[in-house]
Amino acid sequence: MTDITQHTEQLSATDLPNADEQLLDIPNIDKLKAAAQLTHKPRILLLYGSNRERSFSRLLTEEAARLLEHFGAETRIFNPSGLPLADDVPDDHPKVAELRELMVWSEGQVWCSPERHGAMSGVFKTQIDWVPLAMGAVRPTQGKTLAVMQVCGGSQSFNVVNQLRVLGRWMRMFTIPNQSSVPKAFLEFDEAGRMKPSAFYDRVVDVMEELVKFTLLLRGQSEYLVDRYSERKESAEVLSARVNQRAI
Repeated sequence: MTDITQHTEQLSATDLPNADEQLLDIPNIDKLKAAAQLTHKPRILLLYGSNRERSFSRLLTEEAARLLEHFGAETRIFNPSGLPLADDVPDDHPKVAELRELMVWSEGQVWCSPERHGAMSGVFKTQIDWVPLAMGAVRPTQGKTLAVMQVCGGSQSFNVVNQLRVLGRWMRMFTIPNQSSVPKAFLEFDEAGRMKPSAFYDRVVDVMEELVKFTLLLRGQSEYLVDRYSERKESAEVLSARVNQRAI
């Protein structure tokens, strides 16, 4: 018997001494819900990262919202003006409450920030800093789809979209493959605030179309897709400890 055959036989063994097999969940497509069970429009929240009167991240976000509406989504844009720095005010501040309610409402999100000093803006990061990983028993961003975009004052850069992808992963979101980075944004919008025809506009169309597709594909599935063995194990141990404590 060759070493390869022996190795294959060893791998085929189902003995997992370090895992609680009662808590293991074998992936099964039958556990996915039929998308037809959900008939409402995909709910997309859009965030932007500048409070300037002529904010190009806001203009790009508004253009994205128009496309999303055309593709059949329901959209809401959060205005970050008046949102205080994280921890500066109580959690029941009106702007904080508004943002958190929108986070829970959404099934997918669009994040758009200008690049400042090679990074996302403080205005944008403050919005995410106000969203905890857990609100009671609910994770307000977990399992939601995400599209990332940035605007640049100069040549095209991908610093911000790369950072937003890391941030989206940390918030346990499904970030779609496509993304948009608009260089020299001051040249890409007309006086009315509409984005001019260009390859950059075409990319925004691509991104929004892809976001709606992924949101439709994943809607109603997040509870199953993000269910984790480690968390089931932790919950089982907590439950066991509580039951045993009552029995004493």
